Amino acid sequence: MTSIPSVDLKDYISGEPERKEKFIREIGNAFENIGFVALSGHFLSDDLVKELYREVKKFFNLPQEIKDTYEIEGIGGQRGYTSFGKEHAKGRKEGDLKEFWHFGQYVEDDPVLEREYPDNVNVKELPEFNSVGEETYKMLEKTAKYVLRALALHLDLDENYFDAFIKNGNSILRPIHYPPIVNEPKNAVRAAAHGDINLITLLMGAHGKGLQVKNHKGEWIDAIATPDQLMINVGDMLSRLSNEQLKSTVHRVVNPPRELWGTSRYSIPFFMHPVSSMPLNCLENCIDKEHPKQFEDITAGEFLNERLIELGLIKK
Repeated sequence: MTSIPSVDLKDYISGEPERKEKFIREIGNAFENIGFVALSGHFLSDDLVKELYREVKKFFNLPQEIKDTYEIEGIGGQRGYTSFGKEHAKGRKEGDLKEFWHFGQYVEDDPVLEREYPDNVNVKELPEFNSVGEETYKMLEKTAKYVLRALALHLDLDENYFDAFIKNGNSILRPIHYPPIVNEPKNAVRAAAHGDINLITLLMGAHGKGLQVKNHKGEWIDAIATPDQLMINVGDMLSRLSNEQLKSTVHRVVNPPRELWGTSRYSIPFFMHPVSSMPLNCLENCIDKEHPKQFEDITAGEFLNERLIELGLIKK
């Protein structure tokens, strides 16, 4: 593939069997062949997107000493602020050229998970920041639920296979700021080549050049969505669960041309995680003689912990 396929979620929820089948076929093929798709018809309104970007830019424009008060020690960056250059890709020492914020799950009717997850962090300087973040989180989570239902049918599972695992799941909404580049970077890029940890990622803000995806021929191709689309990709958890039938594709965010170094870039991914107890054991219907089981059994929580250590966000 040399470009990212486009699909429309309205086909899936149309109530028309032919349109629903079309969506399942298209997204299944895209995720088997390149692991990325541009999706329209999601549940985010234009007004909500504008509000979120406005609040996110306000936060990252706060003085550094104020932002630093929202960096919480001891939780591996799972909530609140993570400062510039702190996260690096697996296998790299150079920190990525970015700072970011994490909104986490808003748990309903589950005291055990409420105790397991860190609390969301309120930014007192920006009264709208947290409410807009929560609304966006819930709309992206709803979108992801329908995408996973389509993928369950593609994998010959019950349509609602993922529902119980993603309810109150450990998902993260991550507004990212890639600041202007002021010095020649030494081996550092805005986001080094990596695969995502989670089930699927829904990305806002892939509207200009920067995000690149590595296809099966090893070629880097630009992944650019239209303003009304989300870029969605398979994460390592779903790839592992499907015994690599669905591909978790390596991707990166490259530095802009030198003449654009003075500009910021913003993007906002939603990392759809299940509850930590979800088994990621390869599905039986994804294993056969041609496709032997490729991964050891593991839970989502154990896998996440391994990867956070590799990313430098928590210590062993």
